[in-house]
Formats: sequence, C-alpha cells, structure tokens
Amino acid sequence: MTRKLIVLSLLAALVSAPAAWAATPINQTRPLDKRGHVSIENVKGRIQVRTWDKEQVQITGSLGKGVEKLAIEGDENDLEIRVEYPRRDSGWGRDDRTEPTDLILMVPVLAELEIESVSATVDVMGVGGNSLDIDSVSGDVTVAGAPREANIESVSGDLNLTLNTRDVDASSVSGDLRLKGKLSGELAVETVSGNIDADSNGLKLRRISAGTVSGDVTVRAGLADGGELRAESVSGDLHLRLPKGTSARASGETFSGDLKAPDAHIERPKYGPGASFEHRYGNGNGGIRIETFSGDAELIFE
Repeated sequence: MTRKLIVLSLLAALVSAPAAWAATPINQTRPLDKRGHVSIENVKGRIQVRTWDKEQVQITGSLGKGVEKLAIEGDENDLEIRVEYPRRDSGWGRDDRTEPTDLILMVPVLAELEIESVSATVDVMGVGGNSLDIDSVSGDVTVAGAPREANIESVSGDLNLTLNTRDVDASSVSGDLRLKGKLSGELAVETVSGNIDADSNGLKLRRISAGTVSGDVTVRAGLADGGELRAESVSGDLHLRLPKGTSARASGETFSGDLKAPDAHIERPKYGPGASFEHRYGNGNGGIRIETFSGDAELIFE
C-alpha cells in the first residue's frame, strides 16, 4: 500500500471513530414471570417493546455517549430498567450533554408494563397484560396491543393507539390523540389544545368521558344499556357519533356555541347567545350530557 493510501486510510479511521464510539451496545437478559411487572425509564432516544412467549426480558439497543449506565434491578416478579444520566455540575437535574439511548425490549406477552419517557419516542406492540401505563413529555407514543387496562399520557407528543382493551384513559396537552380498537368498558379521553379522534369499533361502552379546552374531539362509540356519556369543551368542537337505536336521555348546554341533536328542540334565548336542549332517545336508559362554553357540539346517530 502506498504511503498516500495509508495516510488516507488513517484519516478515514479517525473520522469514523467517533461514530463507532458514540454508543455502547446493550445485550442483557433477565428472568421474568409471564405475568410479571416491568418498569422502563429513558429520558431521550427510543423505547421499543415487543413480545414473545419466553419467561424472560431481553434488552438490546445502545447507550448514548455520556450516559452513566443502564440500571437493571428487581427480580422475576418486578423488574426495573432505568437509563441513568450523570448529574449536572451544579448538582441539580441531569446532564444535557448526553446522546440519545435506544432501548429495545422483548417481554412476555402477559407482562404488565410501566413506561416513563421525557423526549424518547415510545413504540409498543403485542402486549396483553393486565395493565399498560405510559407517561411521556414530548416524545410520540405508538401502541398496538390488548392490555386489560391502559393509562397513557403525553404533554406535547402525539398518541397513536390501537387497543383491544376494556378500559382506556388517554390524555394529551398539545399533542393529537388518535385511538381505535375494540373497546368494551370505560373510555376517558382528554386534551388541552390537541385534537382527539376515538373509535370503539362499534362496541358499546359503559362510560364515555371526553374533554377539551381548545382542541376538537370526535368520538365514535356505542353506549351500553344504562351507560353514560359526558363531553365537555371550552372553545373546541365536539362531534359525538353513536349508532342508531341508542337509548338515552340527552341534554346539552352552551354559553355561546351552537348545538345540534337529531329531533331535539334547541332552545335559544331571545336576547344573547347560548343554546340548550333535552331529549329522550328510545327508552332513555342511558345518559348523555354535553357542555361547551364557546365551542360547537353535535350529536349524530348513524
């Protein structure tokens, strides 16, 4: 090899070396009962969870440059996996001079999951345990699974959820919330400025709660016999789509928005804004209550 080629090869190695050193590979395995509990915490980067039929947790991926360590604590019933960051020079908070960490996990299908993230994206598929809890600040959250109960929160990240689940409680501050799946128990969705689109795939729910400040909300769901639906808004619009033949006593009230409901007489004051209505659909077994300040609301049977 000529001297020039040797020099070029050394320069190329020096340029590529930081990328190779930037992350530390992860390859860890721990036993876990098939119905055990797993908690995962990662500030930034990615958290990806998939499932298998083994009674163990496999953790792969890479620790970002500057990360202190990956802490794994607990036993086969309760396992905690946590990315630890060095403290700031001042001693307060975490050091921001670290690179993102990717956590890729395989867990038992029936395991309970608890995930905490700040700016890491969260991607979970195939879980079917008793509970799924996700708390994120700015990272997007994507879930496809069938846990018995799901509680998912985000501040500014978007929520994209496909759940065959009994009870779901999902909320976002400024991110959008999209939820679909076979929902059969209770549904609670809430946002401040993001939009909500929730669809129970035609199944009937015992209780539905939807709230927004300035985002728009669309809910497509059936109401079980004796079930309740309550929707509230400040300035966002509400679109409540229920199947024909729904049995409920429905009422609605707005300070300055507009209301629409099939066959209902919308009362409006002679002077000033606002509207209200009360109407019985079918035998009136269930209850529907709609309240807005300046947002519009419509009740649709289809």
